[in-house]
Amino acid sequence: MTRGGREKRREDGPERRCIATGLSRPAGGMIRFVIGPDGAVVPDILGRLPGRGIWVSADRAALDKAVSKKLFARVARQPVAVPEGLVDTVEAQLLRRVVELISLARKSGAAVAGFEKVRNWLMSGEAAVLIQACDGSQRGKSRLRPPEGETGRIGCLSASELGLAFGREHVIHAALATGGLTARVVEEAARLAGLRGRNGGCAAGKDTKDA
Repeated sequence: MTRGGREKRREDGPERRCIATGLSRPAGGMIRFVIGPDGAVVPDILGRLPGRGIWVSADRAALDKAVSKKLFARVARQPVAVPEGLVDTVEAQLLRRVVELISLARKSGAAVAGFEKVRNWLMSGEAAVLIQACDGSQRGKSRLRPPEGETGRIGCLSASELGLAFGREHVIHAALATGGLTARVVEEAARLAGLRGRNGGCAAGKDTKDA
């Protein structure tokens, strides 16, 4: 915890410079890459791989620029191989990370799904974050108000993706409790949203009963 009781996040840590934009920002909002032994560019979603880190903002335009302008080779000062579909690979890895974290939160009792359960958590103040599928109907989603604050809502997952975290075919509404894995879910979801855009990359659809 930081002074004042606020939970410390990776975004409060040291800053890194994006090779695409030239801007410095907290590492928690960026994607780290390393150059593997074979000279290939490797995304390091967890930030644990050995080697010099090459940082790019968690933004599809920035990643596309880093690939198209061959910025990885320029920064590494050596020939590198950029795997085909690198940006899509990063998105898939971030998605898997977010789903896994929400699933862990569910198993620990820190996450619930379903309109009624989520509404009860929101009304009692137990919910710290409201998660709503990007392809759920706007009318249905508007019936639930997220907790106050810029990190009070996550909307970058589809109903089927959110369902994976709860062992269901689909989930429209979910909530995370305060503490536990919630800060990590919010951080990783923010990176995923950066690659997917504001609406999560999917169109609104229809809600399903108790979803």
